[in-house]
Amino acid sequence: MLLITSIIASVLTIIFIKLSLAVISLRRKNKVGLGSGGHDDLERAIRAQGNFAEYVPVGIILIACLELNGAPWLLVAISGVALIVGRLIHAKGMITPAPDFSKRVLGMKFTFFTLMALVVLNLGWTLYELVG
Repeated sequence: MLLITSIIASVLTIIFIKLSLAVISLRRKNKVGLGSGGHDDLERAIRAQGNFAEYVPVGIILIACLELNGAPWLLVAISGVALIVGRLIHAKGMITPAPDFSKRVLGMKFTFFTLMALVVLNLGWTLYELVG
């Protein structure tokens, strides 16, 4: 069963829906059907949503693999929380006018570190299970 992954995927989906609703709201406000129409706020919202959609699926897959392969639930949960935190910080940095590059960078560091850690954990856990 994927109990921890289900919770993590659900939380990430709620965040994705929120980012999507922000795009829809700005499209209506700015009367733009496709693209950003040159509106900076809409462009930031589109990219925040798109970046989220680009990175989260890989993270969820790796978290699910870790859980399916029998890793301790706490390891799975910590990985999921780190991914959630990274994606939230990054999205906030993208949407905040300027944009806030410090939050974007911090969010990407969290995300990349989490994804790299998940790769190492999955490889290590799989090898441990194969040998042991």
